Amino acid sequence: MKIAITAEKNDLSSPVDTRFGRARGFIIYDVESGETAFVDNNQNLQAAQGAGIQAARNVINTGVGAVITGNVGPKAYSTLSSGNVEMYLVNGGSVEQAIEDYKQGRLSKVSGANVEGHW
Repeated sequence: MKIAITAEKNDLSSPVDTRFGRARGFIIYDVESGETAFVDNNQNLQAAQGAGIQAARNVINTGVGAVITGNVGPKAYSTLSSGNVEMYLVNGGSVEQAIEDYKQGRLSKVSGANVEGHW
């Protein structure tokens, strides 16, 4: 399975970006193979609205089954849920640590948005 982690840079040592819709990008990590790819989210950084929905659609199109981020708004949550993507929240740390926490079962799946829209 693949997971997407919001990232400030294209590097496993990058801090997890606390935003989902306006994250700098997403590191796509294949849990089975350990392979990574980076999906740039530049088109949504300054979006007036719809950043969460568009970012969620882009992530769904990569074939991930889960997202790890700092925060997720209601529209992104709804879009990811409709794409059968699980969501996990972390409070800081590196992408690499978030992946390890996920693999070790230390993250809890969220059951709703934790911030308002346009956060």
